Amino acid sequence: MKYVSTRGQSPALNFEDTMLTGLAPDGGLYVPESVPVFDAEQIAKLHGDDYESLAFKVMRPFTGDTFTDAEFEEIIARAYQNFGHIARAPLKQMDRGLWLMELFHGPTLAFKDFAMQLIGQMFQTVLERRGERITIVGATSGDTGSAAIEAFRGLENVDVCILYPHGRVSEVQRRQMTTPSEANVHALAVEGTFDDCQRHLKDMFADDAFRTDVRLAAVNSINWARVLAQVVYYWWASAALGDGTRKLSFTVPTGNFGDIYAGFIAKRMGLDVDRLVVATNQNDILRRALTTGAYEVGEVAPSISPSMDIQVSSNFERLLFDALGRDGDVVQSLMNDLKTNGAFHIPENARAYLAQHFDADMASEDETRDQITQTFEDTGELVCPHTAVGLDVAATHLDIATPMVALATAHPAKFPDAVEAATGIRPPLPKHMADLYDRSERVTQVDNDLAAIQKIIRGKRAK
Repeated sequence: MKYVSTRGQSPALNFEDTMLTGLAPDGGLYVPESVPVFDAEQIAKLHGDDYESLAFKVMRPFTGDTFTDAEFEEIIARAYQNFGHIARAPLKQMDRGLWLMELFHGPTLAFKDFAMQLIGQMFQTVLERRGERITIVGATSGDTGSAAIEAFRGLENVDVCILYPHGRVSEVQRRQMTTPSEANVHALAVEGTFDDCQRHLKDMFADDAFRTDVRLAAVNSINWARVLAQVVYYWWASAALGDGTRKLSFTVPTGNFGDIYAGFIAKRMGLDVDRLVVATNQNDILRRALTTGAYEVGEVAPSISPSMDIQVSSNFERLLFDALGRDGDVVQSLMNDLKTNGAFHIPENARAYLAQHFDADMASEDETRDQITQTFEDTGELVCPHTAVGLDVAATHLDIATPMVALATAHPAKFPDAVEAATGIRPPLPKHMADLYDRSERVTQVDNDLAAIQKIIRGKRAK
């Protein structure tokens, strides 16, 4: 299995080097040279598996010879051993034809744990074998950072620096990043937006001297291994609601497009997916791009669903690559337009390709609040604002003949103020995080400046 850049100017890599490299040297994102397709017999064998066994079967074709079967089975077992639900991603029926898949039972209470816990174990295994140490730098709108710090804290071969927008994440998200005491993890509060953090991260990868000096690696959703881990729970939903062959649709609240792109990969592998519905908050660049063809960056508007407060959705480039017939030159041209003009227009042939697979809609702030309230009144379930965005959009795209699975991306206790305002109930943190507000914080504030951030990262390594 080889991986190629969406911009076509970097050499193909195996899975191990793709995972450690993150962003391609030409600025593109790595994708599989070809996607393995499961036949009917392989799909049938997924039915009845526990989550770990299914994860092994779904991901194994993508990893090549990076791990032996025994190594990979052990990596998966370690990754999910501390999840708080035996089903890992349980499903609950919310209404006729509507199901909620809970992806918040990991250690940091967000769907990012499914990928980050796995990546932590994969990185450590490979780096120990190589005798190497790397610096992971990530940009987060909230959940990725806490999941990364939790996954890599205390590991011997990795330093971690996470950039997050100062004052634009929830208190729980912030404290999950700033309270770990291990010397190899660092939270950097940037005076800017998530898009600023993400831009600085990409610029660091484009700086060859800095990249080499600190042995830079990424675990943002630009890392293919992140996407791969998320592919698994789409297959899990299909196996749980049928025999792996029942047609399903999925609604995914998303800002950076990685989570729903994983569903697209599952569909290409042979999962019987009808529609993939993109759900956005008021920062709705993905809805606008998919419905009008105009990908135009606007101002980020802070919301009660801050993990979706994004105007540049990195993983959308992966989908464009497929929609444009895997023409890296065209992708490069569109990305240059985005960098120069803050916009590009999706060609008509690519728009037709996207329309075959995706729908898109948005939920306003008021609609999100109302959905939190209505969901609690109708079902007794407390849901986070991001999940509420997904449920609100899912309700408008229901087709009773095809079950709709909405993804619950975070525990309500990660956003207690919004949930309490909508329901009158303040969701408690799980037992293992009950003392979070009492823990000491450790954070470095930094100007919204690339050179300043790079200086701090150099100083934080191996301390």
